[in-house]
Amino acid sequence: MDLKGKICVVTGGASGIGLATVKAFLQKGSKVVVADYNQKALNKVEEELKNQSDNLLFVNVNVADEPSVEKLIKKTVETFGKVDVMVNNAGIAVMSATHELTYEDYRKVISVNQDGVFFGSKYAIREMLKTGGGTIINTASILGVVGQAGTFAYNASKGAINILTKSLALEYAEQNIRVNSICPGYVESGMVSKEALGDFYDNLVAKHPIGRIGNPEEIAHGMVFLAENEFVTGLNLLIDGGYTAQ
Repeated sequence: MDLKGKICVVTGGASGIGLATVKAFLQKGSKVVVADYNQKALNKVEEELKNQSDNLLFVNVNVADEPSVEKLIKKTVETFGKVDVMVNNAGIAVMSATHELTYEDYRKVISVNQDGVFFGSKYAIREMLKTGGGTIINTASILGVVGQAGTFAYNASKGAINILTKSLALEYAEQNIRVNSICPGYVESGMVSKEALGDFYDNLVAKHPIGRIGNPEEIAHGMVFLAENEFVTGLNLLIDGGYTAQ
């Protein structure tokens, strides 16, 4: 798929991997819908990218709320006419011993990470069926492939994303809709940094045989690959510095 002129929606698009993906698609000539729950972050990105405003739409969305996601896709179509690429990237995590994990926190993670992918895929597919196809990319995680103590809800949600990706890929292949997921290792961010984590940061680095954790741009490069390569569907793409090879 030539991404020039394509309409790409990115949830969780105002920071981290999402923002890097927005910028990567813009560099390819796409028109991008930046969707995020954090209005302050959206405003900051809008100011940063104001020189490309003709190619951007900013939408406040709660991916855990079906009507909110439906409105996101509706506004995208009203503004740009269609949806070519849907990146279901928004996600959250809760760290807790499982026997102390509240049902409220468990459901919050599942609602954002798993239900959000369902809602985003559902309404994007409806539009893609009208226009002859498209591609969906879901942000999963290495923790959807291997386990980690203390992240039960996150593991459950990301594992679900990887298998539902394969299911959707099979269901809609004949309609020219490709569905893939991307599984990042630990990536530099405000929450994952030497400053924020102290000595634990070094423990995370040690889990990656390549000798460091990733950066958002490296994951965004994988997003572009999954959007462009029309022979790839049903793939859980690991970009993890060798984390899961051990």
